[in-house]
Parts: sequence; structure tokens; C-alpha cells
Amino acid sequence: MTPSIESALYGVSQFFLTPVLVAIAALFLYAFFALGAFVVQALQRRAGQAAGFELSQVVRADPRIGSGELEVIAAQRLECVRIATRVAPLLGLVATMIPMGPALAALGDGDLAAVSGGLGVAFSAVILALIASAITYAVAQVRRRWYAADLLRIERERAGDTVAEHRVPTLQAEAAR
Repeated sequence: MTPSIESALYGVSQFFLTPVLVAIAALFLYAFFALGAFVVQALQRRAGQAAGFELSQVVRADPRIGSGELEVIAAQRLECVRIATRVAPLLGLVATMIPMGPALAALGDGDLAAVSGGLGVAFSAVILALIASAITYAVAQVRRRWYAADLLRIERERAGDTVAEHRVPTLQAEAAR
């Protein structure tokens, strides 16, 4: 590559550092918001109360809604947390790589303070991104299980299966797991 192309690519990559760091900070905050909503929902489910993201509420509002529509609603409700789970580590990698270029250049120049600063940004960003991803992953997995149990319970209730109560966990038993 010619020096002008290299300079252009370097400049473009450096331009993205701030937006990527802002996105990681937003995902980190979102992860704790999702965790808080999850804890509230778990406590409600444990107490046997209607929780905020239950499919039973949708069925009560529109009893004619089909199973396929309920599955779509469940997927929509999981979408943000699942996207955060996948995007956060990718942005963490980007935020690791962008400051590495200047840090390596500073190392070549013997500027250890600049190397330290670049590495600090790189590692801090990836750590926050991975924490956000881990939190949202856990929330997504448990909510997915809750939705699956809710869908199964709704289908069995619609079918009039009274024995299903013994096979399908109640909200309290499900939340206790």
C-alpha cells in the first residue's frame, strides 16, 4: 500500500474510536438496565405475580392470538438483549484494535507513557464490553427459558390439559430455579 492509503485507513480507523467507546458505554449501561428489569421480573415470577414480560398478559389482552404470533412477540422481546450480547464483544474487539496502532507506534518511538495510555483504553474497553455481553447473555438465556415455559403452559391451557399443571412448572417453581 502507498503511504497515502495507509494514512487514510489509519485516519478513518482512529475516527471510529470515540463512537465505538460511546457504544460500549451505552451497552454497558443497557446491560445493567436489563439486569435490573430481569431481577424485578424474577421476583415477580417467584411471588406468583404477573411479571412485565409474560406472554400470558398478551393472551389475556387478545385471547385469539395464535402460537406463532406469541413466538414472534417472545422473539421481539428478546431481540435487544440478544443483539447486545453479540454486538458488545465485537465492539470490544474494535476498541482494542484501534488504540493498538498508536500504542505500537509509540513503542517504536520509545514513548512508554503513550503505550500505556493506548493499552489502558484497549483493555478497559474490551473488559466493559465483555461484562456487558456476559450480563445480557445470562438475561437472554433465562428469559428464553421463561418464554418457552410460558408458551408451553399457554398451549396446554388452550388444549384443556389439566394434567399439564403437574408437568409444566408454575411461575413460582420456574422462577425458583
